[in-house]
Amino acid sequence: MSEGAGGCFSGQNQISCVLAEDVRVASNEVTGLFEVLPDHVSPERLGGGLPRLRCAERGQAEWRAVSLDELVPEDHRVRLVWRFVEGLDVTPLQAAIKSVDGHAGHPAADPRILLALWLYATVKGIGSARELARLCEDHIAYRWLCGGVGMNAKTLADFRVAHGVVLERLLVDSFTSLVRAGVASLHRIAQDGVRVRAAAGAASFRRHSTLEACRREAEQAIRDLRARLEADPGSASRQQAAARQRAVEERERRVRAALAVTEDLHARQQDQARLAAERAVQEAERATQKARQDGAKAAKGRTSADQKPREPRASTTDAEARVMKMADGGFRPAYNVQFAADTESGAIAGVSVDSIGSDMGKMAPMSDALAKQYDERPGQHLADGGFAKLDDIETLARHGVEAFVPAPKPRDPDRDRHAPCHGDTPAIAAWRQRMGRDDAKEIYKERAATVECANAQARNRGMTKFVVRGLEKAKVVALWFALVHNMMCGWRLIEA
Repeated sequence: MSEGAGGCFSGQNQISCVLAEDVRVASNEVTGLFEVLPDHVSPERLGGGLPRLRCAERGQAEWRAVSLDELVPEDHRVRLVWRFVEGLDVTPLQAAIKSVDGHAGHPAADPRILLALWLYATVKGIGSARELARLCEDHIAYRWLCGGVGMNAKTLADFRVAHGVVLERLLVDSFTSLVRAGVASLHRIAQDGVRVRAAAGAASFRRHSTLEACRREAEQAIRDLRARLEADPGSASRQQAAARQRAVEERERRVRAALAVTEDLHARQQDQARLAAERAVQEAERATQKARQDGAKAAKGRTSADQKPREPRASTTDAEARVMKMADGGFRPAYNVQFAADTESGAIAGVSVDSIGSDMGKMAPMSDALAKQYDERPGQHLADGGFAKLDDIETLARHGVEAFVPAPKPRDPDRDRHAPCHGDTPAIAAWRQRMGRDDAKEIYKERAATVECANAQARNRGMTKFVVRGLEKAKVVALWFALVHNMMCGWRLIEA
């Protein structure tokens, strides 16, 4: 049967028709591939009714057979955090819990949950206890860690800063586990410091005389508050009265702490002034013996020694914070955080925090701390030029540790910095010569790739400003960042 003009017959002729059509396409007789198809026309809307839609119904109560574990994917990072916490020894944390079987008391939250919450929050750059408490209610990953255990900001904030000794032990255990796995070593470590902004403003620093006046004002405020409460007990509720009492007492406590700091700083200034005066007298005597005709040099030395030191200042917000020169060149209240990292794995082996802005003299204390924690002293110690103190290099050499620290540039441009100086001990002379060799320069390059990377990652996770006050609490927060760093090093080196 014919299929119309230009059509094909059924049967074997259909094959001939298809071949003929291909020939027509190949010979450009057909200008478009889909020109023979009819145009699609949208159907007209019939009637005047509203369109049928599926709208959101958020007020409908429903029952779902679902668990928290089903809502978190198997490869989610929060599961790795919990697996890491399960491998830690939290016996000291459990020993501090007062509610035990057979006695009264509300059950405490599992310390592993609190530990995992802060570890995961640090990974995500969250350092606020209030923000973490909110996420424990809203975010599925934090809800999975809680597992139905209620959390509040006060519990989270107290736990973060209350277990510094335990965190330091966990840091040592985490690094030791990497060493046992064969991916880390204590043979060569690199040390570097970073200044972290303190929770104190520049305007909170006051001189000793001003602090005395602040202390008298705080004591008077306490007396006035007590007199008002005794005269009219109903003027405020018990909670309001207690809050006001705590506020004025806290103010007085901070002022007294700042006064103690200024007294200590003043005593140090007097010692330094005495030593400076003795050095100035010795220099003046040498200058006089060398050139008796020139009395101006000796007079100049006596004048510099007689300068009156500036009155020390301390912060009424954080008395242990000190004004330091930051990386951007500005001066702000801060703490100096020191990390010692393994150059093989990049994991952090030791942490120290102090209120001294200079890195000078911090190699020997870090080496002693590592020897105490691991019963082994690193064989090689890498640090930048700011750590180059001859006493530290001498001390490390006495314990068999090679120091890889750039030799300072001499004042005489014609003198080789790597050549031993007159009066150098054998250890100092060996250090200068060692730093002039090419192999030592290659070893020193590992410092920037490891410990500076650890500092940068900690700052990316939020270690740019402490939200706690005091040297002890600042070190605890730094330990959290170090523990998170080692946890992620384990993921990268062992889990891979």
